[in-house]
Amino acid sequence: MPTARLPRAYWVLWAGALVNKLGAFVVPFLAIHLTQVRGLSLATAGVIVSLYGAGSLASGPFGGVLADRIGRRKTILGATVLSAAAMLHLAFARAPMHIAVAAALLGFAGDMYRPALHAAVADVVAPAQRTRAYGLLYWVVNLGFAFSAVVGGLVAGSSFTFLFVADAATTLAFGALVFALVPETRPVSEAGAATRPSFLAPYRHTAFLAFVALTLAVAIMFNQFQVALPLDMTAHGIAPHEYGLLIAINGVLIVVVQPLAIRAVERAAPLRALALSAVLVGAGFGMTGIARSPAMYAASIAVWTLGEILMAPVTPAVVAALAPSELRGSYQGAMQIAYGGSTLLAPIVGTTILGAYGSSALWSACVAAGVSCAVAFLAMGRLQAFKRNAAPSPAAISSGVMRPSLSTSSASNTASVPDHSSRVM
Repeated sequence: MPTARLPRAYWVLWAGALVNKLGAFVVPFLAIHLTQVRGLSLATAGVIVSLYGAGSLASGPFGGVLADRIGRRKTILGATVLSAAAMLHLAFARAPMHIAVAAALLGFAGDMYRPALHAAVADVVAPAQRTRAYGLLYWVVNLGFAFSAVVGGLVAGSSFTFLFVADAATTLAFGALVFALVPETRPVSEAGAATRPSFLAPYRHTAFLAFVALTLAVAIMFNQFQVALPLDMTAHGIAPHEYGLLIAINGVLIVVVQPLAIRAVERAAPLRALALSAVLVGAGFGMTGIARSPAMYAASIAVWTLGEILMAPVTPAVVAALAPSELRGSYQGAMQIAYGGSTLLAPIVGTTILGAYGSSALWSACVAAGVSCAVAFLAMGRLQAFKRNAAPSPAAISSGVMRPSLSTSSASNTASVPDHSSRVM
């Protein structure tokens, strides 16, 4: 039932994610560290930050496979230890090539835990509650990140080394919480042995790949806030300090609105919620094309933030419903490709259109993309794979004979959770 209490193991993971993000000091200030402390050029710093992103992109599939092969708990523990070590390694790297390698390693190790975390949530939370669980997790991650950004900005002027050490410490604290309080959640076979399915199964699942492609398209549109949006706002007379205040609306709305919106979102059909999300993201960025005052820019940011609030909890819940229980990690890791890929592609797409055709073309394209993606999500909801509850078996995926896997309403998905969930409440 949507009103039922979430299990104890979920809240430990939730608290661990909060601790981890409360100390996420380094990444937001990495470019500043590279240029001001290490003395690298802007171009070199840009390449190094891109290498961090490439490491993060590669970590999703790898971390997902580990979560299914060795378990969620071991993957999270290993990832937190490796991430802390990679953080300290980057802190003391000096030569540009050394820094580049260290940044790529940090990106890889730092995001390796995500598929295991999302899979563990699906393991211990009943299907009808997953949208709420993922929504609360997204909310606390943003809350922690907002805190770390403020504190990191205050401390960065005094000691970047402290930021690296504190970031590593909070990452280890996340791992310690999981080690002490969360047992392994990976489902086991009826014979009692852990299943070892093919890690290629998500990439043979046609409906899932279509869903990843649509998510990537929306994410590329959403991530225009990284480069194209500030460039265009600056070109229209918005000062840097005004931009900082305006973009903060995104974080404030997530912290304030997300908890209030979760119940409404979890009652909606997932594909319809994602269709509305695509429309809101497209419309929000489309409004940028006619905005000329801070108030109008604030309204546009509010609109695409509402789209983000809808999208964030529904997407991992859809992935969890599409995936067989023994492949939840691999599916969540494959979905991470869409998010990582969007961070790499969005700046290229946005600046190319902005430079060649102007801002009106870019923001009009966002409107068209939002509507197109919405139509595609609605059409996807009619596919057989999204209409029923049973997840496809790995054999069905490999053979191409797909069993239906996702209810059109999150509340109606009644697939059972693993028996071990009762032991981790």
